[in-house]
Amino acid sequence: QVQLVESGGGLVQPGGSLRLSCDASGSVVRMLAMGWHRQAPGKQREPVALITAVGSTNYADAVKGRFTISRNNAKNTVYLQMNNLKPEDTAIYYCNFRGAGYNAWGQGTQVTVSS
Repeated sequence: QVQLVESGGGLVQPGGSLRLSCDASGSVVRMLAMGWHRQAPGKQREPVALITAVGSTNYADAVKGRFTISRNNAKNTVYLQMNNLKPEDTAIYYCNFRGAGYNAWGQGTQVTVSS
């Protein structure tokens, strides 16, 4: 069983930056991909960024050029560096680890972009 814990959310002004972290514990084996999703009030959860086991990345159009996903395999940690944040980035951010036989989600961390 894989457990995920996100951290790094908070309140930031438009144009600011935040770095989210997601630490995994448990049987993190045969990892296929790690990703970040977000859910804004009244909206469905949507993918934000993905990094595969071989290091390929993919981003939602809304965050391309502003967000960067990275990982530390030795620590089973995935990060999301978010720059030039906009009010529309306000959401709960969830990390996700997918591997052979598991699809784990964290509890989410709130990101609020407001002046």
